[in-house]
Amino acid sequence: MSNDEITLAAGDAEVVLAPANGGRVRSLRVGGAELLRQGERYGCFPMVPWCGRIRDGMFRDGGTVHRMPLNAPPHAIHGTARNGAWRVARAEPAEAVLTYDLVAPWPYPGRVTQLASLTADALTLTMSVETYDSSFPAQVGWHPWFNRTLGGEDVRLDFAPAWQEERGEDHLPTGNRVDPKPGPWDDCFGMPGGIDVTLTWPGRLELRVTSREEWVVVYDEQPEAVCVEPQTGPPNGLNTLPRLVTPIEPLEATTTWTWRRP
Repeated sequence: MSNDEITLAAGDAEVVLAPANGGRVRSLRVGGAELLRQGERYGCFPMVPWCGRIRDGMFRDGGTVHRMPLNAPPHAIHGTARNGAWRVARAEPAEAVLTYDLVAPWPYPGRVTQLASLTADALTLTMSVETYDSSFPAQVGWHPWFNRTLGGEDVRLDFAPAWQEERGEDHLPTGNRVDPKPGPWDDCFGMPGGIDVTLTWPGRLELRVTSREEWVVVYDEQPEAVCVEPQTGPPNGLNTLPRLVTPIEPLEATTTWTWRRP
């Protein structure tokens, strides 16, 4: 199928997927209001086969050390799939499936599948990583750039994490868990009951980001946007909390964004 942009529609919600630009959600409009920051690097991109930074671009799998390109020196950040072209496996009016085959510099063969499903009041994204060969550590997650304003007051973030990962000077977790601190943030939080973060644009829209996963990175240090990033492990997780993809057990995660007007 064509790798041109795909538009999904349900009620007054519209989603544009950009397979050729890293399989990202390029646009999410609700009632004509664009919720995602626009631009080639923005929207919402999948983080796979890792999330956030890998310390010095290196991770160990058994006795083998692998090195990833340092695209956020001195670290490697946000996986490789956001830089590649995804294929369209299926496209329907309100649902689409994209796939991406893992290639170098990632050292293991595997396939990523992302399902986007839109209803009148929610977008659900599901991503899985499969291997038919070697087992390997991996993470999956999403990096949405939500517009800070929808033409009015700044968005407000509401969430109640159980802890915050202490952040070192290198922007990576130190391994210590601390009580959540006030923002601004470029930080990972633990929500062991499942991710549940509400973004409220006063008088305009309320959007709730949920997931069964327990790790969420919140980034709000830019004036244009805020990021709420559900993921299957913390930054540097390939080294500290790896999730293993095997031929009989893929790694899968889902996030749902539900909105309502005040």
